[in-house]
Amino acid sequence: MSLASPQPSFVLVEPQMGENIGGAARAMLNFGLNRMAVVNPRDGWPNQRAIAMASGAARVLDDAVVHKTTAEAIADCTYVFATTARHRDLTKPVMSPERAMEHARSLLDAGQGVAILFGPERSGLENHDIALADAIISVPVSDQFASLNLAQCALLIAYEWRRQTTEILPESVTLAKTEFASKIEIEKLGDHYEQRMDTAGFFFPEAKAIGMKLNLRNMWSRMPLTKADVQIFHGMLRQMVRWKERGE
Repeated sequence: MSLASPQPSFVLVEPQMGENIGGAARAMLNFGLNRMAVVNPRDGWPNQRAIAMASGAARVLDDAVVHKTTAEAIADCTYVFATTARHRDLTKPVMSPERAMEHARSLLDAGQGVAILFGPERSGLENHDIALADAIISVPVSDQFASLNLAQCALLIAYEWRRQTTEILPESVTLAKTEFASKIEIEKLGDHYEQRMDTAGFFFPEAKAIGMKLNLRNMWSRMPLTKADVQIFHGMLRQMVRWKERGE
């Protein structure tokens, strides 16, 4: 997805460590996001530690807008999510990251402005900030240790955003300068092995030969062989036959 496409704004509320701001910037850009707002950062702005940590994602920090209050940061938004591990006894919809980003996408597609609030490292978002949100995003972390680093939380949400806006193949194979073997090539490979193994007396006893050959053919068909694989197997067998014929 292009960075010019509609996207949510990540609002870091009173972040304490520049390293976490930079880490959040990297996480955002990893997944195609670049709209960051920073509310009252503890160590001022710009922050050299944030810039150092952001590395190649410093452009996210260059375009970040600094605000004095959370209300100011979300003033132009129509829907706001708050990330928190605790619901703080406030009645609000609580969504998983996946559901939240699905909803965010539909809102943005409809022309609305969306923001996601991330709290300070020491305690997370305060009640007065959460009260400004329309819904809460709750990450399914362990009850024994529910605390998430600011940059980690940004990474999780950014990843879910990417899943909602980009087609992600669940599995693929990268072919290294080759292509998958055709059925006829695999059949000829089976013929080669069957012939040589038959000559070597492998299919014994005779009563089991048909079943053994069938299992061997089935094995070749189950293997996702490339043309290069087929050539290697042919070459291996030829070399073993030559070695045997030389009597070494």
